[in-house]
Amino acid sequence: MPDKSIAALSEKLDRLVAAVERLAPAAAPAPDFEAADCFVWQAEGSFLDPVARVNRVDIGLIRGVDHVRDILFDNTERFAAGFAANNVLLWGARGMGKSSLVKAVHAAINASGKTEGPLKLIEIHREDIDTLPRLMALLKTAPHRFILFCDDLSFDHDDTSYKSLKAALEGGVEGRPANVIFYATSNRRHLLPRDMIDNERSTAINPSEAVEEKVSLSDRFGLWLGFHKCSQEDYLDMVDGYVRHYGLDIDGQRLRAEALEWATTRGSRSGRVAWQFTQDLAGRLGKPL
Repeated sequence: MPDKSIAALSEKLDRLVAAVERLAPAAAPAPDFEAADCFVWQAEGSFLDPVARVNRVDIGLIRGVDHVRDILFDNTERFAAGFAANNVLLWGARGMGKSSLVKAVHAAINASGKTEGPLKLIEIHREDIDTLPRLMALLKTAPHRFILFCDDLSFDHDDTSYKSLKAALEGGVEGRPANVIFYATSNRRHLLPRDMIDNERSTAINPSEAVEEKVSLSDRFGLWLGFHKCSQEDYLDMVDGYVRHYGLDIDGQRLRAEALEWATTRGSRSGRVAWQFTQDLAGRLGKPL
């Protein structure tokens, strides 16, 4: 083959290689764990997005769940100190502070000064659960300890991504890295709709075995912390805590009457309702929060 033909072919191959490289996705940047204490996992680009300002409240403002608050705090404190700790499922009534408690405990642990280094909180979205093994691979060699947090975790019919979660938590060859723990909130104790479990039970040859794989997902969480609807006094205590914390000037009897009326119009009492009332009250009093 003439030299000119070889040179032309080589040039075309170089252009082809360059074109293919441009089509390939860019390599994910190495995580900068010093950029923040909280991150959001961006599964599409396989990177951690630092959160400069976290949406959370002080742990002292979370009322009516004292027992589960203390259990979660103790478990997190042990993990941050390098000791054994459990994955945690916070389940139950809506608006009772499940996700707020996770974020508040994380902040309180870091503020305590009892950790060797800052504890990192990483939020993974429900729809990205199947990328959990990829995320754990990034974290297992890092010189930090991490809480992986999934808010409102549940699985619907024909959703098989729960298998990735099961394997990542305990069932894989490597298992969960020693520097990673998983916290999740859900309205469902078993993370699956009851009619899905009942349907499996009613149509299977061996009903107990048919649902065992799905229900056993919850068993991967060593701690189940239940959140239940609050009483009227707990609700008023939540409102009072917010009002005093933000220095809102209002008569006690008027506060009680307006808070109860607000809950009645909403048809429920919870920490979320107490906070929404406080925002409305602050706005009417001309006070920023």
